[in-house]
Amino acid sequence: MERVLEPEVMDTMEETIAYDAMDFSEINTSFAKEAIALCPLAEAMILDAGTGTARIPVLMCQMQPKYQIIAIDMAETMLQVAAKHIEETRLENQITLELVDAKHLRYANGQFDMVVSNSLVHHLPNPLPFFKELKRVLKPNGGIFIRDLFRPVDEEIINSLVDSIGTEYDEHQKKLFRDSLHAALTLEEVEELITQAGLEGVKVYQSSDRHWTAQRHYHD
Repeated sequence: MERVLEPEVMDTMEETIAYDAMDFSEINTSFAKEAIALCPLAEAMILDAGTGTARIPVLMCQMQPKYQIIAIDMAETMLQVAAKHIEETRLENQITLELVDAKHLRYANGQFDMVVSNSLVHHLPNPLPFFKELKRVLKPNGGIFIRDLFRPVDEEIINSLVDSIGTEYDEHQKKLFRDSLHAALTLEEVEELITQAGLEGVKVYQSSDRHWTAQRHYHD
């Protein structure tokens, strides 16, 4: 099935509130724990690319009080809501929010111990510049934890996945999910991008009935 792009930036307050209201707490907690396991440093500088409303950096910093996370997004409304979450949890000293394009990072070479990203890649028409920038700003031994949806082989599977998210989501939220599945990459496409970007030692695998994960352990 061909990839059908969706808007790269969700930047209306309606979309942001609808997205933030979707209950990803279990998924986000699992993401945070798995990311931390790949970067076993008491103190670490981490980049979260496509942070959305910063739910994941909040969880990671609550678990690791000496982490410093720069959380970036291209949607101002997402960052506005993210700032409220950070203020509510009193994590302003650990999490810095910045309006930055993940394809054109303004950070120094080798600045980060780890780069994490959840559900960003399917928004990018061409994700290769992001993977190249990820490699540049990451220490050579840095950790990687990227997770996103993968594109099913046909519409029947997409319908089944959309139906499976249940009645707690309204029609707008279901449409967001359906559009994301159409815009997602296949595992093979992800593997090819990582190879083209020159990233080594990255494991790419299917991590659920709808997600792929790319990971690399931080090593000394």
